[in-house]
Amino acid sequence: MRGHIAFQGELGSYSHQACVETRPDWTPMACRTFEAAIAAVREGRAELAMLPVENSTYGRVADIHRLLPESGLRIVAEAFVRVHVCLMAAPGTMLDEVREVRAHPVLLPQCAKFLASLGIEGVGAADSAGAAAELSRDPQPGRGVLASATAAETYGLEILARNVEDQDHNATRFLVMAPEHDTARRGEHGMITSFVFRVRNIPAALYKAMGGFATNGVNMTKLESYMVDGNFTATQFYADVEGHPDDPALGRALDELDYFTDEITMLGVYPADPRRR
Repeated sequence: MRGHIAFQGELGSYSHQACVETRPDWTPMACRTFEAAIAAVREGRAELAMLPVENSTYGRVADIHRLLPESGLRIVAEAFVRVHVCLMAAPGTMLDEVREVRAHPVLLPQCAKFLASLGIEGVGAADSAGAAAELSRDPQPGRGVLASATAAETYGLEILARNVEDQDHNATRFLVMAPEHDTARRGEHGMITSFVFRVRNIPAALYKAMGGFATNGVNMTKLESYMVDGNFTATQFYADVEGHPDDPALGRALDELDYFTDEITMLGVYPADPRRR
């Protein structure tokens, strides 16, 4: 094993799955909160952190964009992980015996058609992987859990049905964070540069700041705003753009952005995941 990679959630969560899928030679470290996962890297107890930033169905993950600039870490990679939902139960349970499943409230609507077709009731749980752990400790007749295949493997549950989600496009984007990043790297599928900025308090500042990316032909794949410290007049923007700051076009665009902003914080320069296409 190469080292520890911290993530938020229980063993068996989709963040744990992301660690196993994308960093199979690293040891996953479960943490209670995002802040705890970040702290584990800052304090040297883990070398990397795996943090979810957005889901194709439910949008951005709350609090992450606020935490990234304050983390003291840098983005060194991204990973797109397909969210497959499995129905699992205690060993020996038959599918037609299941009358109730527990899962995080986000997962239940994703499997509504499947559950309705079998007459299974969905019950909300604080955490899907946690529900799997509870069922493993206390098997209940007729009860199942919706969670990842990693959860079933982790807690010794039997998968009764795989890929039970109603839509086949649900994916979560994760960022891999480390104390330092290597800006000399180049990826086979291109590069992504991520940063946050605050525009100057002048008319049309955002419009003018963004103009440099358009005129230089730089593709901006994400731009999101959020308040700073609960202040309605202090808006910070998170952006992902294609390219490397050493590329002439992106370099010119960033220079123009700098003119119209009060503050720019570079979060990372890293290879694009081929699955983003």
